[in-house]
Amino acid sequence: MIFDYFTDSTHWQGEEGIPNRLLQHLGYTGLALVIALVIAVPLGLYVGHTGRGGVVLVGASNTIRALPTLGLITFLFLLFTESGPVTTIGLVVLAIPPILAGTYAGVQATDHGVVDAAEGVGMTGWQRLWQVEVPIALPLLLGGVRNAVLQLVATAAVAAYVGLGGLGRYLLDGLAILDYSEVVAGAILTALLAIVLDLVLAGVQRALVPRGVRLAAAAASGKKIAVGGAE
Repeated sequence: MIFDYFTDSTHWQGEEGIPNRLLQHLGYTGLALVIALVIAVPLGLYVGHTGRGGVVLVGASNTIRALPTLGLITFLFLLFTESGPVTTIGLVVLAIPPILAGTYAGVQATDHGVVDAAEGVGMTGWQRLWQVEVPIALPLLLGGVRNAVLQLVATAAVAAYVGLGGLGRYLLDGLAILDYSEVVAGAILTALLAIVLDLVLAGVQRALVPRGVRLAAAAASGKKIAVGGAE
């Protein structure tokens, strides 16, 4: 049944075709990710670098994580009746916590000895941040971005519940007419999209993270495993 669905040429054409639904889903995900990055990365860098507001940041992040995205989007839609902005707000709220946490944790994890050495050679606070702390924080920062993308791809399906497109239409429309092939196809496409995007971001992470930082992280991970095994 699933094979027949994917091999039917009518499912690959027009507004309701798979390519168009994929592009719509990517559009919702990409827009929410960009807005979340603009908000979360500077905030995470500031709090991680200065050490101010860390407790408030963690508490607010945990509170935001507890918000149900579908419930938030439905509530906002009832207030404003504008599907596009409402969906974007809901997805941005979902994406901010993992990016914020990854950025903050990455900067905080920077060895204080390295920061002190940078300060000792005359680096300003701005230089220490961008030349020392950010490169070292990149693995955790980008890990937070990857986490956010996976959550966005999975959750962007809620756009269909407020009249928009995306892969969520296959789930909603398929359930409405009891066409389970369409439902399963939507689930498979969503999972495949998440896997592909994660692989792309893994490649980007490998390209952006300095080799020395990768080796240091691997060494630290190996040391923790060895200590855990010895215990």
